[in-house]
Amino acid sequence: MHIEPGIVDGAKIALSYATAGGAGAYALIMAGKHIKERGAGSMLLGTSVTTVLALAFFELLPHFPVGVSEVHLILGSTLFLLFGVAPAAFGLALGLLIQGMVLSPFDLPQYGMNLTTLLVPLFALQYVAGRTIAPQTPYTALRYRQAFTLSMTYQAGIVSWVGFWALYGEGFSAATVAGVATFGAAYLLVIVLEPLADLAVLAGAKAIDRLRDQMWLEPRLFSPA
Repeated sequence: MHIEPGIVDGAKIALSYATAGGAGAYALIMAGKHIKERGAGSMLLGTSVTTVLALAFFELLPHFPVGVSEVHLILGSTLFLLFGVAPAAFGLALGLLIQGMVLSPFDLPQYGMNLTTLLVPLFALQYVAGRTIAPQTPYTALRYRQAFTLSMTYQAGIVSWVGFWALYGEGFSAATVAGVATFGAAYLLVIVLEPLADLAVLAGAKAIDRLRDQMWLEPRLFSPA
């Protein structure tokens, strides 16, 4: 999902600052809501854990170049289900920033694009979860179909944003359109695998009952809304 250097440059890159700013503003609103409901300690601890996990997902899980970008197993829906939308958003943002500053400084100019690509689909996932998961259903009781819907929402959002940035930066050339299509097709594998990872993690959480009262975990994991 990384936007490669040079795809969007010059004056065009200004759009990424606007989209990232909008995503960041919504993340701050969600953080304020999280702190009001669950406390600052929960937000701080949850963000710390999700940052470490996000960085591990970026660097340690398999990723390979396909078409106009790279295919990553980011597990955004897993972070959302375990920790809630605000810690997941801040963890992804900080993990991406640390990766750029320490490991891939050539990615820093694309930070706004990459941040938008990660966060806007996460917020779409939050909306879909609210619309498709019944209030009385804890996340540990999700079925594969429900986890698949969340994963499809998140990954389809990533593919859409990567496609947008590529076409915005390079235009509708045959090579760019083919690269976007190839990248999108490769992400079908992620859409199949991510729900399995979600369900495995949720099953593990359900089996460890002592996690029920941990403030850094999403309360909806074990209890109805």
